Amino acid sequence: MLNPIHLRTLQECVRTGSFAEAGRMLGYTASAVSQQMVLLERAIGAPLFERSARSARSTALALRLADRSRDALGALDSLEREVRAMVVGEEGSLRLASFATANSRVLPDVLAAVISQRPHAEVQLDEGEPDEVVDGVLDGLLDAALVFEYDLDPRQWPIELCAEELLAEPLRVVLPSSHRLAGRGRVELPDLAGDNWICTRQDTAGARSLVRLAAAAGFAPRITFRSNDYSVIRDLVRRDLGVAVLPALAIPREQEGVARIIGFEPHRRVKVLYRKQNTNPLLPVALEFLAKSCTAVASEWEQP
Repeated sequence: MLNPIHLRTLQECVRTGSFAEAGRMLGYTASAVSQQMVLLERAIGAPLFERSARSARSTALALRLADRSRDALGALDSLEREVRAMVVGEEGSLRLASFATANSRVLPDVLAAVISQRPHAEVQLDEGEPDEVVDGVLDGLLDAALVFEYDLDPRQWPIELCAEELLAEPLRVVLPSSHRLAGRGRVELPDLAGDNWICTRQDTAGARSLVRLAAAAGFAPRITFRSNDYSVIRDLVRRDLGVAVLPALAIPREQEGVARIIGFEPHRRVKVLYRKQNTNPLLPVALEFLAKSCTAVASEWEQP
């Protein structure tokens, strides 16, 4: 196999017509240049110079090899620059996934910040519920994924993954504007025991959390409508068809009839999952901006 260092030295020898001058340009001694050319000749099995006491004349083979190696060495230089850029995260790819409400409120700032800091990197985002994205992280198809779990419906994540909490997302009661408790800002759940309730599908963590939350308040919620689309739930509430408990990320800033729960305030915990052995240099960048974005979002929910 041809040594690229020897080929670069050959190019200088052919260009300058002198081992000593080539060495001076490359930072070698004339003896070191001569030794490299001997090794290159052994590798190809033919002489590259006509040597005399005072000179080393390039053969036709040396001229041809020096000319043909330019493209190869140029491609190698390009590859080395690309690899160095990938090692420090200037290039490469970052593959993320998240659930819908975090994609709406958390990820836009994160994606914009990563792309601004690493404009030559390829950043990808997919969407899915926690159970839909965990395997992608485990299999290396995703670098990281945002997931959630409810206080009242906890779960275990694979031990092979790091699970860092980024956001404690409070659950809020959403009431129609005409509701008797609308405008109070705080409600006790037993006061809503007789209302119709709207929530997500029965097999979801949100629905199980609502049932357990109501049970702790001493009643079983009468659930009349279900949808996994939070915008549908909010619209049904707005039309005075029931009340709901929603995670804060699912509630627009301009939403009316939002109330805190008096007493125990449950949360949905937003976490980021990633492989412990993931060495992608873009991952720490993404984790840093995820933390910043979640801190900014959480500040909107602080007590007045």
